[in-house]
Amino acid sequence: MRLSELFGKTLRETPAEADTVSHQLLLKAGMIYQVAAGVYAYLPLLWRSLRKIERIIREEMDAAGGQEMLMPSLQPLELWQETGRDAAFGKTLFRLVDRKNRSLVLAPTHEEVTSEMARQFVRSYRDLPLMVYQIQTKFRDEPRPRGGLVRVREFAMKDLYSFDADQAGLDISYQKMVRAYTNVYRRCGLTAVVVEADSGAIGGKDSHEFMLIVETGENEILFCSQCDYAANEERAELLKEGGEHEEPLPMEPVDTPQIKTIDQLATFLRLPHMKTLKVVLYVADGRLVMALIRGDLQVNGVKLTNALKGRELRLAGDAEIEAAGLVPGFASPVGVKGVYVVADDSITLGANFVAGANQPDTHVKNVNYPRDFRVDALCDIASAQTGDRCARCGGKMRMARGIEVGHVFKLGTLYSEKMGATYLDRDGTKKPILMGSYGIGLGRLLAAAIEQHHDEQGIIWPATIAPYQVQLIGLNIANREVADASERIYAELLAAGYDVLFDDRAETAGVKFNDADLLGMPVRVTVSQRTLAAGSVELMLRKNRQPIMVALDQLVVKVGELLAQA
Repeated sequence: MRLSELFGKTLRETPAEADTVSHQLLLKAGMIYQVAAGVYAYLPLLWRSLRKIERIIREEMDAAGGQEMLMPSLQPLELWQETGRDAAFGKTLFRLVDRKNRSLVLAPTHEEVTSEMARQFVRSYRDLPLMVYQIQTKFRDEPRPRGGLVRVREFAMKDLYSFDADQAGLDISYQKMVRAYTNVYRRCGLTAVVVEADSGAIGGKDSHEFMLIVETGENEILFCSQCDYAANEERAELLKEGGEHEEPLPMEPVDTPQIKTIDQLATFLRLPHMKTLKVVLYVADGRLVMALIRGDLQVNGVKLTNALKGRELRLAGDAEIEAAGLVPGFASPVGVKGVYVVADDSITLGANFVAGANQPDTHVKNVNYPRDFRVDALCDIASAQTGDRCARCGGKMRMARGIEVGHVFKLGTLYSEKMGATYLDRDGTKKPILMGSYGIGLGRLLAAAIEQHHDEQGIIWPATIAPYQVQLIGLNIANREVADASERIYAELLAAGYDVLFDDRAETAGVKFNDADLLGMPVRVTVSQRTLAAGSVELMLRKNRQPIMVALDQLVVKVGELLAQA
């Protein structure tokens, strides 16, 4: 490809609206164009990279036993109502009505359609196991599209669905996909880690995310320093240490003027935070909810939402708190009525806590569960933090940031039971099919690759997913000797099977080198009067920026050697 003919232009300045490195570099390199918020056109250079990622994914899905197909983006709303996910996705689901007043959705994922097809085509255990996949456009009406291709409203995704007769079969399919995903990221030149994750609106019992660790990542991940435990902050568990054994004492009010926070309370009473109870009030799907947790811990909103089996969660305002008969800053589980209470299991680890009295400027000492108050749900709703101890081995945990580049789910019978996707086992008994769901967002994967591979000058593409393997630069292309030599080299590299981007523009050396650094092709070949006079050309590996001189007759071989190092 000749750069003079390429559709898309590089920019000299970094776009002000871009807030992540990948977004900045993709816009600056002329690889994407924003059509609307969270909606992008992929220009020719980026499209070539996406096609290479698609090829790698297809090869690994096929090798694992997947069968490629294509399902429609436009789906009847009725399918989503069968599973209840029309409500679970809420405003994220794009909805429309056709000319005959039938309700449709633009699919964000395809569990419903695959379940519909499974109930039509799977009859007995002999039809199982099955794995089908597609690479297709998805739509999600994200409230805050951001990060360029990291969080968008329209995107390409590979989604595979497995169908098995029993749990053992599902476990095998799941592990096949974990291995296949690991191969995909390795072949794309990326370092991904597998972490336990929350299943979100997809649902199911178990799920894992594949994360690229980058400072700009939108996800927080907890890693144990002693074992292999790793989990998204939304899912991570921590070892909650208990206090010393104490006999329960009688409750006793204590004056706490203007003391509304746990930090203030612990300081005022000279108590450790773990001797207090913290109340956080939320509105969840329209009802007031009290989250109760030990004062040394923080409430995890995702865990709380899951405990409530809800969809929307927000902090309650003072007016809403007062309307329920509670006092903001001094709310208490003691004596509370008409409010749903979800308590973290940390309240069982200790005794004689200090809690609010639900009276202004007053707290209560020696509050104990279950003697002094009741809860509607007791579970883990605590957020793990750096320095907390691992629930598996007791080791210290650390936090890192990452970008999710893949997610796998054990759905089990969640969808098949709701949609009647069954099979007959060997005894002729009808049973629900066990399903798995496995997704990779291609644009997100590409953006994450740039977040992981760049420097101050621009992108550093891994060789396997670079738009072109080689960028050929002719300096002072108006010179006949340089022009002729550049054309010969261009033809030789193409004949050898390399992807080549030829900068044949009548631009200065500075402009050409800056653009080459920005575009980030793995190997750069520079032709000039100086190099030709020595019977050579200059080669440089983008990732180390160390130029070497190579004889013209050794060029093709040396390019191959450098690409193997890229």
